[in-house]
Amino acid sequence: MAEREWFEKDFYKVLGVSETASDKDITRAYRKLAKELHPDTNPGSEERFKDVTAAYDVIGDAEKRKEYDEVRRMGPMQGGFGGAPFGDYGDIGDILGGLFGRSGRQSRSRRGDDLETTLTLNFRDAIFGVTTTVSLPSSDHCNTCRGTGAAPGTSMVTCGTCQGRGVLADDQGPFGISRTCPTCHGRGGRLERPCVACGGSGRQASSRKVQVRLPAGVEDGQRIRVKGKGGPGTQGGPAGDLYVDVRVSPDARFARRGRHVTTTATISVTDALLGTTVSVPTLDDPVTLKVSPGTQPGTTLRVKSRGVPAQGKHPTGDLLVTIAVHVPNQLTDEQRVLVEQLAQSFRSKDSE
Repeated sequence: MAEREWFEKDFYKVLGVSETASDKDITRAYRKLAKELHPDTNPGSEERFKDVTAAYDVIGDAEKRKEYDEVRRMGPMQGGFGGAPFGDYGDIGDILGGLFGRSGRQSRSRRGDDLETTLTLNFRDAIFGVTTTVSLPSSDHCNTCRGTGAAPGTSMVTCGTCQGRGVLADDQGPFGISRTCPTCHGRGGRLERPCVACGGSGRQASSRKVQVRLPAGVEDGQRIRVKGKGGPGTQGGPAGDLYVDVRVSPDARFARRGRHVTTTATISVTDALLGTTVSVPTLDDPVTLKVSPGTQPGTTLRVKSRGVPAQGKHPTGDLLVTIAVHVPNQLTDEQRVLVEQLAQSFRSKDSE
């Protein structure tokens, strides 16, 4: 994010908190807004969601928040120094660099871009958590020009305007103010002939592997922030963050209810009447449950601590087993006779 935005945007207002808000209040406000504005549940809110995320990225980080507050306190200078508008000096970073004795090139460090990716997990990995690897777009030094941006056999010609410094100094009284050189745009020179392979950028597209740890109990549609794993910064700037949108594949046997895992056990009519024991699969080893005589269809039995593992303040969930009763579609003649006798017995008892 350009430092200019630190003057132009009120990140506290974006998150709806005061400038004296505590770190917890800021985090609470961000989580509430992120949930309300997530594009998956609120289509059309992408830009607002990005604004909220960008605001939290700054004032949700103690060090960045301190820098942001310091820059904001320089607000009266937004009109320019000595009557000159900011547009004449490039990014505010150049002006701040002059004020604090930094060179223009050093002040143009930029935080890397935030990246997004989608990761699909199976049900079990979502329950217990997993460490996995995602592939992200990246860039490396161009193999043809070795990162110089110049065609092989040529070089960069020193800029005559700034004499290779990349910045121009302007006398503004007591302040040493510098601005980006308009001729070379801060590079300090121009390419005699750009490299054909990379167009003079010195970089070529590639990919990189990033290891991501997803916590136990991650849910479908949840967004996980992996700090510092986004795009690389420039001129010594910090890397951006990686946002992982989680998708959880449905499971044929299990589903989820909050911290609990749910499944179904099917028994026969006679087992429901007389009682039985049944082997029930879990996400680990199967367990044996006792089904009492007269158990009704839809009855839920609980197996302690076989759900989502404990995470932070959240206790371990349970396995909830719903009993289903299988009713045969057809009966043999013998079975029909026995069922009719049973039905007659029930009717006789009810009439007593």
